Amino acid sequence: MIVDLAMLATLGALFTATLVHATLGFGTGVVAMPLLALTVGVRLATPLVGLVVLTNVAILLARTWRSIDMQVAWRLLLSSAAGIPVGVLTVRFAPEHAVKAILGVLLIAFGLYSLTRLGLPLIKRQVWLYGFGFISGILGGAYNTNAPPVVMYGAMQQWPVERFRATLQGYFLPAAVLICVGHGLGGLWTQAVLGLYIVALPLVLLALFLGRRLSRCIPTATFQHLLYGALIVLGLLLLW
Repeated sequence: MIVDLAMLATLGALFTATLVHATLGFGTGVVAMPLLALTVGVRLATPLVGLVVLTNVAILLARTWRSIDMQVAWRLLLSSAAGIPVGVLTVRFAPEHAVKAILGVLLIAFGLYSLTRLGLPLIKRQVWLYGFGFISGILGGAYNTNAPPVVMYGAMQQWPVERFRATLQGYFLPAAVLICVGHGLGGLWTQAVLGLYIVALPLVLLALFLGRRLSRCIPTATFQHLLYGALIVLGLLLLW
């Protein structure tokens, strides 16, 4: 019974995380990881979520690639690549709870600030892009949570909805490939991981289908409110 409950909880977490990702353009890792860490453990959850993220991003990008801002996506990727080794060192020397707590507080503060309509700051200088990308790389290399800084940057650029989703996927895809390759080379692709991925795949595909349909029904103003609300939720998950 315990095994069955763990399986159901795992499938439910992956379905929910994928639905969020397909609707908003991000969220698989940050939503799924805290939940799966409680059910199957971090060692199994990390490569499993990596495979699901790669699946989600590849399928979503196939539909939206024409809307990608390639210059932004590549600059984010390059700056993230520079931050990944720092993230690895962070795992070894910095307290995980402290790093996640700082990011969580920043996300909550930013989300609340935006929802109160005090005026969303617009970033114009390109140097900020590299800063957000670098921080994203640090968090991705350390804790597989590279989405929040990039989402914050996109929100502060006030991109149109489709450009926002597409550019995120354009950045996430090569990053997800690198992460999955690292998991494979590190011996994390066990029979249990691959078995769970195969079992979860139909639900993941269903969530992608439903999320894409749902995203088309969301007006721009509503999407922005959902985005800022999601940032607050991401912050709370990081504080968990």
